[in-house]
Amino acid sequence: MSRVGEIVESSTKGFVARSPRIGQSPSFGCFVKTDSKPVVYGLVYEIITESRDPGRKPDPYGKSIEELKREQPEIFELLKTEFRALTIAYSEKESIRFSLPPIPPHIHYFVYECTREEVELLSSEDFFLRTIISSPNVPVDDLIISSLRYAQDARQFDKEYLVRMGKSLARFFRDDYERLSSVLRRLV
Repeated sequence: MSRVGEIVESSTKGFVARSPRIGQSPSFGCFVKTDSKPVVYGLVYEIITESRDPGRKPDPYGKSIEELKREQPEIFELLKTEFRALTIAYSEKESIRFSLPPIPPHIHYFVYECTREEVELLSSEDFFLRTIISSPNVPVDDLIISSLRYAQDARQFDKEYLVRMGKSLARFFRDDYERLSSVLRRLV
């Protein structure tokens, strides 16, 4: 299992991790975990590649990536790729707790993509959907769709699972039929 990032910012609600390579990170909606104690599980909800210097934006050069790598490889040393993850659960004494951890993961711990079995476990109930829906500053509808696609893929496209999660979404969005309909249409 290879690491996909190193934590550079952390809170109980989520964390930011820097990818080891520019332009590479876990995908949007991917289930990830830390190697901290307790292990914290999250969903990737934002991926950013930007300048390492916060006051400076990269300049356009009008060249392809291949040309830039060949002619000016130092440009890429000035960039970083980071991703933000929303905390959905943590582990405590061999069990998963679907709530915020008592302490956030420490900075410099590594982040890994969850295994198929972990994705199945984390998405077996609708707790992660409720966490997404109640979280400000995340693209809620798109994160629901992407995370459910990951969960569905881990289950090798079990239709009964998708129907069960669709019923949960119907409960959560009972007062917003248009939103529910939009999410379900884009999900299938």
